[in-house]
Amino acid sequence: MPSGSRGSGAHRRNGRNPAVDQEVCPDSLLIVREIGFGYRRFQDIAGFTGAPRDVLSARLRKLEKIGVLERRMYSEHPPRYEYHLTKTGIQLRPALLALKEWGDRCLHPGHPPVVVTHACGAEFHPVTICEGCKQPVVPGELVVTGGTDPPKVGPW
Repeated sequence: MPSGSRGSGAHRRNGRNPAVDQEVCPDSLLIVREIGFGYRRFQDIAGFTGAPRDVLSARLRKLEKIGVLERRMYSEHPPRYEYHLTKTGIQLRPALLALKEWGDRCLHPGHPPVVVTHACGAEFHPVTICEGCKQPVVPGELVVTGGTDPPKVGPW
């Protein structure tokens, strides 16, 4: 346990991760990825994620409930829907791209990575930058200073 941490089991009220609290789990991220790629119909999402139908239905409902997705009817008889990312869902793109990059580098070294190309033609690799100085962030440069109970540890 880091120096200064509490073993009492207390939780930080504003330090909790809302994505985890809302159950945006790995299955949900796969769903968001596929919808972002343009696969918006249930059977396509099921095929590309490998999720069982009942699990997929539950995840789609949850993602719709928390505002990540919206359903749009494309057939009245029988009623069928497509799923589209909301503005909130689109904001998950940087996290998904960073996770893809991490997975290619750390979980599948030596295997051909999934290549993403930017509109300029260059291969895209996400980088976290400081909004103030526009420099890439490296380990040890971040310190948590806000919230109701920031950790009393060194830079992250």
